[in-house]
Amino acid sequence: MTDRTKPEFDAPTGPAPAELVVRDIIEGDGAEAKPGDTVTVHYAGVEFESGEEFDSSWGRGETIQFPLRGLIQGWQDGIPGMKEGGRRELVIPPHLAYGPVGGGHFLSGKTLIFIIDLVKVG
Repeated sequence: MTDRTKPEFDAPTGPAPAELVVRDIIEGDGAEAKPGDTVTVHYAGVEFESGEEFDSSWGRGETIQFPLRGLIQGWQDGIPGMKEGGRRELVIPPHLAYGPVGGGHFLSGKTLIFIIDLVKVG
């Protein structure tokens, strides 16, 4: 897979979703991620309401690898079924991200949008 450039985020329309929204931007054709797999990804995340970026592996200039079971629930639910080479958008409500307002994380209570490139499974 060639290195893609950092994705652009479209401004969301309408209210934030109450449940996880999964949208494939590019279908991958490599190995498929399964629950509990370790994945190598490039990703960027923005807040739904403000559109402000809060994190990006592109900003650090390198991919990141981690086990799905160690991530927020929205990633655990939203990445399985994705294939290497794919790019997927996840819109994650607070209960599948960092919990309600006052949860102790700076993103608590916020709906988050991630665009994720799945580079490698395993």
